[in-house]
Amino acid sequence: MPLSHSQIWTAIDRLAAQANLSASGLARKAGLDPTSFNPSKRFGPGSPPRPRWPSTESLTRVLDVTGLSLGAFAELAADAEPQFTTVPLLGLAQAGQDGFFDEAGLPTGEGWDQTDLPKVSPALFSLSISGDSMEPLYRPGDRVLVDQERTDVRRGDRVVVRTVTGETLAKELADIGPKQVVLRSINPAYPDRVLDRSDIAWMSRILWVSQ
Repeated sequence: MPLSHSQIWTAIDRLAAQANLSASGLARKAGLDPTSFNPSKRFGPGSPPRPRWPSTESLTRVLDVTGLSLGAFAELAADAEPQFTTVPLLGLAQAGQDGFFDEAGLPTGEGWDQTDLPKVSPALFSLSISGDSMEPLYRPGDRVLVDQERTDVRRGDRVVVRTVTGETLAKELADIGPKQVVLRSINPAYPDRVLDRSDIAWMSRILWVSQ
């Protein structure tokens, strides 16, 4: 089975950890630029961001200095397939009916489905909201969870956008076209932001918010 972009990079991170090194330390030990394996180098510009893969030469050097075979590296990558934990899922209308909660208010009985929760990966991170442009939906201090590999965005999604100049925005995607995107604040006091797609380093959908 072909290995995905995230599997390859997770395998590199695992190999570095096995050698008691950071990703930068592993690159340096292999005679590569110390930033070669940094998370910021794993995606190129564009929207959606273009995945960057480590070169065959880079992998060869890493395997050589760590003494790992290609087969063993493939096993590390195969073990990196996304895994999920779950929580009980119930429709809001059903939640008003008897038989789905016990006396303590915890899920019970039949009829529950499951919601998948993403496992921690190098592409998964959280950001703390600052400012009031997204109030009352998001308030300062709220934390949003973003998977940088989840680039399947569409109109109406709440997204985090990183520009090529280093600005990071949490907005609602009002419109997306071949050349521009329109970002909307929930707070009407803030005007829409119009960005050229060439000015966007990456844009990913917000998965969860902790309030």
